[in-house]
Amino acid sequence: MIGLLFVIFAALAPTVAAAQELTGSFGLPSADRTLTIRSTTDLAVMAPVIASYLTGRPDLRIDYEQWGSNDLYELTALDCRNEEAGADIVVSSAVHQMVRLVNDGCAATHRSDFTAALPAQLRWRDELWGISREPAVIVYNRERVPASEVPRSRFDLLDLLRPEDSPYRGRVATYDIETSGLGYLLAFADSLEASTFGGLMESFGRSGAVATCCSAEIIDAVIEGRYLLAYNVLGSYALARAEGEARLGIVAPADYTLILSRGAMIPNNGPARREAAAYLDYLLSPAGRKALEDALLLVRLDGEEGALLESPPDAQTIQRPIALTPALLVALDKHKRGLFRQRWRAAFPVTP
Repeated sequence: MIGLLFVIFAALAPTVAAAQELTGSFGLPSADRTLTIRSTTDLAVMAPVIASYLTGRPDLRIDYEQWGSNDLYELTALDCRNEEAGADIVVSSAVHQMVRLVNDGCAATHRSDFTAALPAQLRWRDELWGISREPAVIVYNRERVPASEVPRSRFDLLDLLRPEDSPYRGRVATYDIETSGLGYLLAFADSLEASTFGGLMESFGRSGAVATCCSAEIIDAVIEGRYLLAYNVLGSYALARAEGEARLGIVAPADYTLILSRGAMIPNNGPARREAAAYLDYLLSPAGRKALEDALLLVRLDGEEGALLESPPDAQTIQRPIALTPALLVALDKHKRGLFRQRWRAAFPVTP
């Protein structure tokens, strides 16, 4: 296995697209075929999954590019408009952007037993598929937040932020919706789901909560105590970090927990469409699901065997999956997006 794998982690030089974050190459340099993946998923998280796929495939090399969600969307849309070959498969956590790309005719069709087995909410037009299962969670610092104050729901979080002398003033973080496509998606989903959304926005603004980027930075800041807790963080990244960090606590909100499934599409101009389809089928196969579960991209919640996150003993988390449907296009409507951003900026007037 080791002989078949080489990985290059590199911060890209300014001559390459500035928003591209990391690249990695897997497999033999002499491989006959190359599959190019562009994704928002951290390279370190996906490396074991890719390595498992390449076992027994010495004729294939995989080039992996890690991107921010907004920049990945813009690049993929540009490739589509210009009918240029770019990535062979695109995977993003900002699934509203993926729905837009499919709606704009940028995706190739693929059907297989594995895609057909997905529930309807995780596949659309045989061109977009949900490959993961990741809850949006609250993370907190176990050393700085007393057990009695750990927010188990959004109502608990509101109670923490309500007092004028709250120790949580200026010590709560969440994604900045203007720099994070995922952050925008989760906040928009909250606005549709939660009666608490308006109150949360008001409380965030009044208590000096911080809108910032990104998952790793937010989680690190909570562990270090710069923030006491953070809201709407992807549970997959939090669980991975918590494996070696006792200071990090994780809560799946009991009032409801948003469940994200990263969207995968095969661009219609990709040069290795067959290889892309085979890789997608692997991710949806039992072997691929096991690899994704080991990478903490398929998270089990309360009531499920092997659950990694549990609700309080007296509560059952209500799961709210974000379905891959045209309804997500509403999140990208220019007028609605403008109004939503104005409301957000009223709570977070300055981005650090």
